[in-house]
Amino acid sequence: MKIALKKILYLIIMLFIISLISFLAISLAPNSFFASGELNPNITQEAIEQLKAVYGLDRSLYIQYFSWLWAILQLDFGISFSSGTLVKEEILSRLPITLALNITSMIFIFIISLYLGIKSAISKNSFFDRFSTQLSLLSFAMPSFYLALIAILVFAVNLELLPIAGLSSVANDGSLNYYLDLVWHLIMPIFVIVFGGIGSLTLYIRSLVVEILKSDYIFFAKSRNLSKKQILRYYILPNLYPPVITLLGLSLPGIIGGSVILESIFSIDGMGLLFYKSALAHDYPVIMGILIIGAFLTLLGNILADLVLLKLNPNYNE
Repeated sequence: MKIALKKILYLIIMLFIISLISFLAISLAPNSFFASGELNPNITQEAIEQLKAVYGLDRSLYIQYFSWLWAILQLDFGISFSSGTLVKEEILSRLPITLALNITSMIFIFIISLYLGIKSAISKNSFFDRFSTQLSLLSFAMPSFYLALIAILVFAVNLELLPIAGLSSVANDGSLNYYLDLVWHLIMPIFVIVFGGIGSLTLYIRSLVVEILKSDYIFFAKSRNLSKKQILRYYILPNLYPPVITLLGLSLPGIIGGSVILESIFSIDGMGLLFYKSALAHDYPVIMGILIIGAFLTLLGNILADLVLLKLNPNYNE
């Protein structure tokens, strides 16, 4: 109970700090949705001032912040400047696909990296080890947007095996055909995220396992004639999970942040694409809403990683 309260307090404090920094950064941005004249080139200054009054932008900065913060506490993210709809509705309509994309990718990254890292360390200096290391270095060095363009060129344009972009080519009627088509469209984005994420984690796991194999308890386990599966299950994995789970928790911001680029490239109507369009339109309520929800999901992911570590190791130092 004490640990849960500490985590909740940490979450609240960090969200407050992130909200304050984000709000100040947005407020100091050089361009404005209303002042730029993008609404209508013939709009008068009086009309702009009226619109600012409607959205509360004519008040002092600290009043704007605390009014916005109070609204956020009531799950009211305001109204979009560009569409006129509730920000909460826009985000909730796109949040599931972004979560599905990132959670699925995280699962694949964890499984593939764990397999490649352990097998490379066990078969050190073998062909598989060299191949896995080179593949990891390539993954680590290649930018995700460049890999996405190559994947589109190869698999969609030249081979015509996968769709270029979008979420589905059929109507959303809730049928099995629709969901199969949805999965078919997500293969390439998930591949790009997974390939870009396995490099550093595979190399990290390999180095950890190499050090574990040098330890005394592995020597004694081998002297007891334990099989490789038993050594892996009872000695390697228990010592491997804590640092790997910690690293996965720290990788969440990069994976979620990468959705902005990949969703824009693949035209996936998720939070990333919404954030990109809102940034171009200077739609600050939507930008702030996505930043807060993204920060909340990132902090929640790190807290869940800590709780998993505590479950695996009750002596884990909080």
